[in-house]
Amino acid sequence: MIAFIDMHREKFGVEAICRILGATECGFITSRGDLASKTRPASARSPRDEMLVEEVKRIHQENYSVYGVRKMWHAMRHAGWDVGRDQVARLMKSAGLQGVRRGRKPVTTRPAAGEDQRPDLVDRKFVADRSQQLWVADITYVRILAGFCYVALITGVFSRRIIGWAVAPTLHTQSLPLLALEHAPLSPWSSRNGSGLIHHSDRGSQYVSLAYLDALVAAGVKASVGTVGDSYDNALAETVNGLYKAELIYSKRI
Repeated sequence: MIAFIDMHREKFGVEAICRILGATECGFITSRGDLASKTRPASARSPRDEMLVEEVKRIHQENYSVYGVRKMWHAMRHAGWDVGRDQVARLMKSAGLQGVRRGRKPVTTRPAAGEDQRPDLVDRKFVADRSQQLWVADITYVRILAGFCYVALITGVFSRRIIGWAVAPTLHTQSLPLLALEHAPLSPWSSRNGSGLIHHSDRGSQYVSLAYLDALVAAGVKASVGTVGDSYDNALAETVNGLYKAELIYSKRI
């Protein structure tokens, strides 16, 4: 309301604007109230808010300007700021910031021919008590000027971080998911540390291939798969795919 008055005061005058506006959703406004708002000392919260808004802008920009309230709240607390989630929401609104929004994405899984005897060891429970307990893997695609490229991602369930990735122009096992597997931290794959690690994926042909299964067996990792055509059985990997494309691909298009 005060900003509206300041914008039009030179053309219409403060008293005329207040008289026309009368009682509003924000209360009754008068020329005296407008003057008081200009002379009223700043609240104790204002100086800290001004500092925090700048910090919110900085952290938001450092994270590709895609974080929403929840991620910004965690990022602010990670940076050492004692702030609440509602406070972060208010500061982001004040700074004109918002997170990127995701839409629905097409499925890229190619079903494997033949029967797959591997069990589902996860049963849609994407939780882990330690770092080398459960990994989820999936393949997505990114549209480029020349057509498409494909991205294979492996995510650690405990840390919710992408720990292995690969990009290739085709869906061939050797050039995509196996390369992502090689990029994942190999040191924990010893018989001592890798014991009990579960690798969960869909039933796509790349993950059913003998080369990929042999790599898992050689590392002492248990293979787990969801049911055919059910994205919820690999929901965490699907979520990571969506976040990757929304935050790092779609938000950077010109």
